[in-house]
Amino acid sequence: MPTEPHGRGMTETAYRKLYRSRTNRMFAGVCGGIAEYSNMDPTIVRVLMVILTFFTGGGALLAYPILWMVVPEAPQQPATWTPTTRSAPPAA
Repeated sequence: MPTEPHGRGMTETAYRKLYRSRTNRMFAGVCGGIAEYSNMDPTIVRVLMVILTFFTGGGALLAYPILWMVVPEAPQQPATWTPTTRSAPPAA
């Protein structure tokens, strides 16, 4: 049976999911989410979106609110919490 590098079998596939970005957002996080998904700079994705809007006669501008409604927002990352050592309460 052929295997992928690193010893993983062909049946084990890592799936990535497209989310709207919580950090790289100007309006709704759609372009930021696409940038995070494709490992690109968010500014490049935004510029490509503007260029695509001109070439499609506004079709990309219509697609943006649709993506805003369809693509879920990225789940919140849990806050990093480090326990602190507390001193013993004063003796009464």
